[in-house]
Amino acid sequence: MKFMKLGTRPDTFFTEEATRSVISDIRSDLVIRINNINFLLHQFSLLPKCGLLQRLCSDSEDSNAVTIELHDIPGGEDAFELCAKYCYGITINLSAHNFVSAFCAAKFLRMTEAVEKGNFVLKLESFFNSCILEGWKDSIVTLQTTVKLTEWSENLGIVRRCVDSIVEKILTPPAKVTWSYTYTRKGFNKQQQSVPKDWWTEDISDLDIDLFRCIIIAIKSTYMLPPQLIGEALHVYACRWLPDATKITPPESSVSQTDDVAENHRKIIEIIVTMIPADKGSVSVGFLLRLLSIASHLGASTITKTELIRRSSLQLEEATVSDLLFPTHSSSNQHYYDIDLVAAVLDSFLLLWRRTSPAPIENSQSMRSIRKIGKLIDTYLQVVARDINLPVSKVLSVAEALPDIARKDHDDLYKGINIYLKEHPELSKTDKKRLCRPLDCQKLSPEVRTHAVKNERLPLRTVVQVLFFEQDKGSRANDQRMSAQEELLSRGKQIPLVRDKLSKLQLEQHEQTAALEAIGKTPAPSESSSRNHQKMKRTDKKIALESEKKVAREEIEEVETKDGGSSGSKINAKKMMKNRSGSDHSRDKSRDSILKFGMVLNFLPERWEMEKVFQILSRSRVELVVTCPIRLYVLF
Repeated sequence: MKFMKLGTRPDTFFTEEATRSVISDIRSDLVIRINNINFLLHQFSLLPKCGLLQRLCSDSEDSNAVTIELHDIPGGEDAFELCAKYCYGITINLSAHNFVSAFCAAKFLRMTEAVEKGNFVLKLESFFNSCILEGWKDSIVTLQTTVKLTEWSENLGIVRRCVDSIVEKILTPPAKVTWSYTYTRKGFNKQQQSVPKDWWTEDISDLDIDLFRCIIIAIKSTYMLPPQLIGEALHVYACRWLPDATKITPPESSVSQTDDVAENHRKIIEIIVTMIPADKGSVSVGFLLRLLSIASHLGASTITKTELIRRSSLQLEEATVSDLLFPTHSSSNQHYYDIDLVAAVLDSFLLLWRRTSPAPIENSQSMRSIRKIGKLIDTYLQVVARDINLPVSKVLSVAEALPDIARKDHDDLYKGINIYLKEHPELSKTDKKRLCRPLDCQKLSPEVRTHAVKNERLPLRTVVQVLFFEQDKGSRANDQRMSAQEELLSRGKQIPLVRDKLSKLQLEQHEQTAALEAIGKTPAPSESSSRNHQKMKRTDKKIALESEKKVAREEIEEVETKDGGSSGSKINAKKMMKNRSGSDHSRDKSRDSILKFGMVLNFLPERWEMEKVFQILSRSRVELVVTCPIRLYVLF
């Protein structure tokens, strides 16, 4: 920091209550009133250097004791005291902290070259040009002090010249930076490392938001710095002045802010959003999401929040789960996480994705993009599902927003649902069914299906669907295996025929008749006998299947007779489950005994309860797999 020392006399000013005087044997003949302070001074010291006081004293009728009121002097009584001490030759120290007020007051008092050669204004301008503008931190401090005298500083050109000096130094290549700067990033060592590209971001973050905007606009107009550097400067400034909205605190413990502070924060965030470069990736998606959370908390304008949602959706692929975990600040919401903002960003992303990718192809960029978002959202749901106050509707608003192709499998979605069910044991059956609505059992891996079958927290309908698709998949695999065996058998039958044809061609003409008779007598594999054998096997299977169906019908009639055919009758669910399973061992054994073929029982009445069907099927050794409003699919 540079200083300038003027004057040689010791300080003889003293203050008594609201009066400031100079120790002197000469009686005071000039009274200057500024606000509530009276200065008792002497005309012979001030008038030779102050053109304004000369004119005001000449207009006064009483030349012996003149009283002048200067309530509108820039800088107030402190700035006037500096000018008065200069007139008396008292030692004063000037720096970037008091330069603006002293310069504006000197200009106000007309302490120029026209009044006296080498006057105060000339010396201040010299100090400004040779010291303040040449220094990095001096320019920033001087620019910051112009906030109290904005109009005067702009009219005198102080703001413009400070901004130009700061921008010029920012555009200097890092290798040529020789002045001191502030850089407090973790792991950085000035003695061992070279000057970083963003060396200037922390120092200018001390400025007022309007002055900061002037510098950023001036930098952007040069097109010399990459958008990422400008984005980093915005990030540093936001961290410096905006409240930290990433910490989760209960609503009742949050400290109420004054209207002035809240209004200042709203102004800062709205200006920062307008200065974000249009280039994608100029700022991180985590920074955009934090700004969105803060804007929602501060009640920023709709335009600001809409722009942040749009910018966040453009870079949502780069987000991590931690970027999406920001708390809700609404007093009406009891849950910790603000899922509504995440849903808004997701909806904006999907709107743009559907517009640019009407028919995505496998392994295309659009497909990889939506799959990545699906993975992100499912992982996010696994975290927020631990919030005991989170309603089912909030989870579904995010889980069901994704299209079907966004999830290659539903393993992560199942994990999120399972965590939610575990953290909310008092959830009703209706809510459980609603929660499992987006789950597609066909897209579960074998390991997850095995877990789901034994998961007592899942609704019964979901478990039944998992069982159906598990056994249906095994049935299809067996069918493919049987068709492959039949194909091999068919090829085996054709080998002797091919071999006979080759032997025919090798026989001589006169032996063809004898060879044909020999072949006719040879006991080759008969196709008709094979057909008869297969026909017998199918008949045996059909007889066995008919017998199983007969047993099932008898069981159905027996239960229907006991229940009196009443559609409203119900079976105790606990007894049914006990008869169905008995124990974990018997339940697993029962499931392992399920045969590979399936059929649709169309003859079951629609009014039948699921527990009633379970009782029948448990006695018939038939495992219920899936239900729909009209038909019941079972496996024998």
